[in-house]
Amino acid sequence: MELIARTSVRLQLLVGLAALALVIKIWSSPPVSSPWSQVYNPTGKWWLSTLCAALPVLVLLGSLAFLHIQAHRAALMGLITSLMCSIWIFHMPARMAVSTAVYGACYGLLPIGWIILNVIFMYQLTCDAGLFKILQESLRGITEDRRLQLLLIAFSFGAFFEGAAGFGTPVAVTAALLIGLGFRPLEASGLSLIANTAPVAYGALGAPLIALEGVTGLDLRQLSAQVGRILPFFSVLVPFWLLWAFAGFEGMVEIWPAVLVAGVSFALPQFLISNFHGPWLVDVIASLASMSAVILFLRRWQPERLWRLEQEDMPQVRGSHGHSRSLIVRAWTPWLILSVVVFVWGLPSTKTRLDRISSPKFQVTGLNHLVNRVPPVVRKPTAETAVYSLNWLTATGSGILMAALISGLLMGYRPPKMVQIYWQTIMRVRYSLVTIAAMLALGFLTRYSGLDATMGLAFARAGPLYPFFGTLLGWLGVALTGSDTSSNVLFGSLQKISAEQVGVSSVLMAAANSCGGVMGKMIDAQSIVVASTATEWYGHEGEILRYVFFHSLALAALVGALVMLEAYIPPFTGLLVH
Repeated sequence: MELIARTSVRLQLLVGLAALALVIKIWSSPPVSSPWSQVYNPTGKWWLSTLCAALPVLVLLGSLAFLHIQAHRAALMGLITSLMCSIWIFHMPARMAVSTAVYGACYGLLPIGWIILNVIFMYQLTCDAGLFKILQESLRGITEDRRLQLLLIAFSFGAFFEGAAGFGTPVAVTAALLIGLGFRPLEASGLSLIANTAPVAYGALGAPLIALEGVTGLDLRQLSAQVGRILPFFSVLVPFWLLWAFAGFEGMVEIWPAVLVAGVSFALPQFLISNFHGPWLVDVIASLASMSAVILFLRRWQPERLWRLEQEDMPQVRGSHGHSRSLIVRAWTPWLILSVVVFVWGLPSTKTRLDRISSPKFQVTGLNHLVNRVPPVVRKPTAETAVYSLNWLTATGSGILMAALISGLLMGYRPPKMVQIYWQTIMRVRYSLVTIAAMLALGFLTRYSGLDATMGLAFARAGPLYPFFGTLLGWLGVALTGSDTSSNVLFGSLQKISAEQVGVSSVLMAAANSCGGVMGKMIDAQSIVVASTATEWYGHEGEILRYVFFHSLALAALVGALVMLEAYIPPFTGLLVH
């Protein structure tokens, strides 16, 4: 521990000196006046350039996982490292790099941080009103088994929020629910992250695949169908994986019928809707089907042995909570309101109408249309746009705030009391907001400086093994950016070009980028911070990362293996979309 502490102090001191050098460099740099083209091999040796491009990620994740540095400090260290690599190694103009970082930080606060702030606000309202404890106890009416509660909340209920909103909402909601139910912070955080995987490719009403269509030019319905021929296998697997991680193999086997019902009732609608309708409502309908199927199944079946948390006594009576039906309805009403409002808020028609009221857009000075992506990442030089939309009204966090305010009034709160609780919530999440802003600044800088493309081109060297490593490229993209949508935008075009060069289906590899990315969702720093904030487990982000890292990598490898089979091996090649 003493060695780790000394190493941590030295690394922070080194990064601090680098930050001082950066300030001097930026101050002395001229304003950006002409376009700049990305450089993907600045050292002349692809492996060394790749190592340099990976340095910010290594600093960020290494300081979190091994040096136990607080998340907001680790994020700032990763950002400073990213600025150093972008400016001094990849030759990005210094002021352009700063503009990129500011752009990313703004995106981190709105929409991402805005979601977290308002979810925690709503959770705090229900706790202070005493309704969250009633909600917790009401679950005994369905099941007292903690494994089954985890299955319902983290997998089935979380998938609904992924489909309706995405962008960290499901992790924030389910982690808060689980911690309120008595799960330990590490379990609540890590298990929420593991559960939030299979639905991600169709999250936010299909946003990742809509973005993928935009950068690849491939047909949206074909992309939706191909993803729907990969992920349903994992929609069945992930619930078993989740329960194995929580209760061990024996504990999982004891409730395998319910786990199978949850997975199959999600996977079957996921396959049908993605193949015969499109990506828009896949998660919403599949999650509702899964929740309904599990609840109906548990009316007829319960495990012989009830699983309780370590700190709980074994109950004598199963399925009793002692509360009236009206009180139970009152306890669940805020979360039902949240579900409805978030779904309606996410509809394209709602967003269009609200955008007409207020959604100012700002071109990022010194960045918009001044960064060129060049071959082989794209077919021809392409200028990157950098326009920040201040869509405060259509942001998912605003819908959550609206739901919280409505729920607060129904719970009997007066406006001054709600303002007081909101201020307490801001103080509670302030370091998390700083962390997320720095994380997104790092992610945006990785994209605009070309660090991401350098790492992607290293994966593209895999030749016939490209279907496997191309899938891991999607995993890396989400780990870097925190978003399957962003990963698809970053690497979608590269996947298409590389697939054509290798001789495999470009639709398959574009879909693989999104499917591999869903497994990277659990280790991206943004999601980890969301989980630690929702569970009030600040400063333990490194422990959460260590808890989920193996699960993330192993599941991504399994996705890659399935993509390899679909690319080359009959009868799996019959799953290709033509």
